[in-house]
Amino acid sequence: MRIYLLGAANPETIRIIRAVERASPSVEFCGMLDNDPSKRGQSFFGLPVLGGLEQVPMLKGDEVGFVNLITGSTRIRYQTSKNILSSGGKLTNLIHPNIDLTMTTLGVGLYLQESVILQAEVEVGDNTSIHMAAVVGHESKIGHSVFVAHAVSISGCCEIGDGTFVGTNATILPRVRVGRWVTIGAGTVVTKDVPDFAVVVGNPGKVIKFNERFE
Repeated sequence: MRIYLLGAANPETIRIIRAVERASPSVEFCGMLDNDPSKRGQSFFGLPVLGGLEQVPMLKGDEVGFVNLITGSTRIRYQTSKNILSSGGKLTNLIHPNIDLTMTTLGVGLYLQESVILQAEVEVGDNTSIHMAAVVGHESKIGHSVFVAHAVSISGCCEIGDGTFVGTNATILPRVRVGRWVTIGAGTVVTKDVPDFAVVVGNPGKVIKFNERFE
């Protein structure tokens, strides 16, 4: 498999790449894509920046996969991955090899950093990113195009809807359902179900406004 990565920004990605290379020598990381024209032709920690999304049709192939590293906005992540697919590209996963994936169900287009814990019977949808040391409890379901920041704790039997952004150190208590395109602020403790498009902050978490509707 030859892999190209979109988003030449976070050096932590390079550490994950090196870990994957050690564990799976058949995987080849060929370069980066970035829509910032000033980065084109530059090197990102040894990987060439080849251009933006316009490169996807020239690079696509049966043994070629693309990984979307964008995490700051789930809407931009969703749209960017959609553009990769519409250009004929195929999404693949970048998963740190120290993560135990036993008894889990995973989608495609995932970016999972070091020391993430996915407990038994967890499901993770397509195009989702989970950052370092986040915990997803048993039987929880994470939707598509979700971002879970570092050190988040999602308890057992929870459901996180598509497009939701979960901020650093947030805690979601057991059996809570979080709707689609929700924003959960850093450090928030979510104690009850959250409606679609809500913005939740505080301890206990309270809805303070609603995001603009999407899709």
